Amino acid sequence: MIQVLGHKAPDTDSTGSPLIWAWYLSEVRKTPAKAVLQGTPNTEAVWMLGRWGLDLPEVIADLAPGDQCVIVDTNNPAELPASINDAEVIEIIDHHLLAGGIKTRLPINITIRPLACTATIMHDLIGGDLDRAPAWVKGVMLTCILSDTLEFRSPTTTPHDRWVAEKLAGELGLSIPEYATEMFTAKSDVSSFSDAALLKMDSKEYELGGKQMRISVLETTAPQVLLDRKAALLAAMPGVAAEDGADEVMLFIVDILNERSTLLVPNDFVRAVAAASFGVPVEGDSVVLPGIVSRKKQIIPALKL
Repeated sequence: MIQVLGHKAPDTDSTGSPLIWAWYLSEVRKTPAKAVLQGTPNTEAVWMLGRWGLDLPEVIADLAPGDQCVIVDTNNPAELPASINDAEVIEIIDHHLLAGGIKTRLPINITIRPLACTATIMHDLIGGDLDRAPAWVKGVMLTCILSDTLEFRSPTTTPHDRWVAEKLAGELGLSIPEYATEMFTAKSDVSSFSDAALLKMDSKEYELGGKQMRISVLETTAPQVLLDRKAALLAAMPGVAAEDGADEVMLFIVDILNERSTLLVPNDFVRAVAAASFGVPVEGDSVVLPGIVSRKKQIIPALKL
């Protein structure tokens, strides 16, 4: 059985794309496959599963030697199971920069395209076979694209992402504004999560100035709910960093509707990074960054000391 998996701390695309590709492998290519996750998905992804009547995929801690797997929505070994190079990777589908470090036993298919969402790439790869797909496959594709593009607000959005989303919504008889509002409302409900869980919910590893960083993002239509927890989130950062083997945590609270981020500033190091990276004066324990909404295109590429 082929296992299809995305990155750690699964967001909507890393939850939905394994489901899409496992369907395609099983039903079209006739190679049995199943979607698996590397952790509990975020609230939006859980909402998506319920909306389309899907069970939560199995959560795995690692892969066994020789396990066949397809990697989606990442190609970074730091975001994959510890034993990834002992497994048999048979395919990679992604929309991030090429990280390197994954070893394969044989030549494999690798598809990395400069699009906003892995599900957009899968739409193109599946092609006409999507006509035989159940509604949930198209619904999950649409959800992933709207999530990764922040309903087309993110600078990562391409005309093709938008065209695919509008096509899928039309076939499903859904209004994109109404559907996206439901999605983002679900994403913004973080009342049941601890401060540490919020810091880990959507986090990527990054090295800067010899320090290991956790670059965390929380996308929301209700930023004040998170800002009201600012003191607690700041207090939780050292423990989360230590637990993850990192030196620092940088948390960006992304205000989807107003298209801006608030960066929490726990110490002088993060203050220096913020000032150098975004060219803004940083006083106090937070700074507002107008127009900054994308970690992939606007945050990580800008980070410097």
